[in-house]
Amino acid sequence: MKEFDQAFIQAPEHRPNLSAVESDGIPTIDLSPIFNSPDGTFPDDLVRQIASASIDWGFFLVVNHGVPAEKRRRMEAASREFFGRSLEEKRTVMKVEGMVTGYSDMELTKNVRDWKEVFDFIVADPTVVPVSPEPDDHRLTHWTNRWPTYLPKFREAGKEYAEELEKLGHKLVELIAVSLGLPAQRFRDYFKEKTSMVRLNHYPPCSLPEMALGVGRHNDPGVLTMLAQDDVGGLEVKRKRDGEWIRVKPVPDSYVVNVGNVTQVWSNERYESVEHRVMVNDKKERYSIAFFFNPSHSTIVEPLEELIDPENPPKYQSYLWGKLLFNKCARLSRDLKLQYSSF
Repeated sequence: MKEFDQAFIQAPEHRPNLSAVESDGIPTIDLSPIFNSPDGTFPDDLVRQIASASIDWGFFLVVNHGVPAEKRRRMEAASREFFGRSLEEKRTVMKVEGMVTGYSDMELTKNVRDWKEVFDFIVADPTVVPVSPEPDDHRLTHWTNRWPTYLPKFREAGKEYAEELEKLGHKLVELIAVSLGLPAQRFRDYFKEKTSMVRLNHYPPCSLPEMALGVGRHNDPGVLTMLAQDDVGGLEVKRKRDGEWIRVKPVPDSYVVNVGNVTQVWSNERYESVEHRVMVNDKKERYSIAFFFNPSHSTIVEPLEELIDPENPPKYQSYLWGKLLFNKCARLSRDLKLQYSSF
């Protein structure tokens, strides 16, 4: 215990329960009907499943989702190859202050260091974002990707994978819209200048898995997150009805989808963004790939007028997505600067 870096140790009330069993309770939804529909509409049963899962869990798994298996395998292989490189090589594309893309092994969640290393890249390169969080500052800047030059196929694998996940994201958002009683294309205009990102995660074996977490408890700020995970498992979801942490059982070739904070606001809390975290273990490394489906920087996030009435007044004030994104990324950047400066 003395040799274990104290920066990783969770407070007692947030430490994982290693004896918890994996659960089949989180719904698995077959998306094949959306590809077989002759008129392009969504079957009522599928829409009901999406609504039920979003209300009861804020999470669901999707299978037969249309993402080509070979493109996922290429992305997974590229991720393993990158994380298998030396720390010196990986840090040639290390995140520094002001950069949101690249490599990091020093991230914090709620001021506790995560037992992981990550590589982030943006889907639209460049991605347009605000210069500052100030409401009256309308200046814009852009983010760009940083790819390791020693892995020439990494960039192509990432681009092809992101294109497929973006297609899936649009289909899921259409389903979300219909499940809320809205037209399928209700959200389309919010994604004209997307700010979506991909995160490659690697969780090495941990000598004290009962003390640390791969990622501490958190909610996702965007619209939806789509997660590809390997067969090791470790993702836990906080069950809404009783607050218990439920481990998500890996399902081959599936994606774990969760509602983000933007969807919670759009739906005026009909659908909730649920806390989740990642456990680690002392025997096996774990890999996952998260796709954060985010709207344009200029999107004003607020409860949709169609879902508001005298009996259901708005529960949230409006905010500009780009400003919130800037704040979040600036905070992460400051955390990284402090972490690296201590070495």
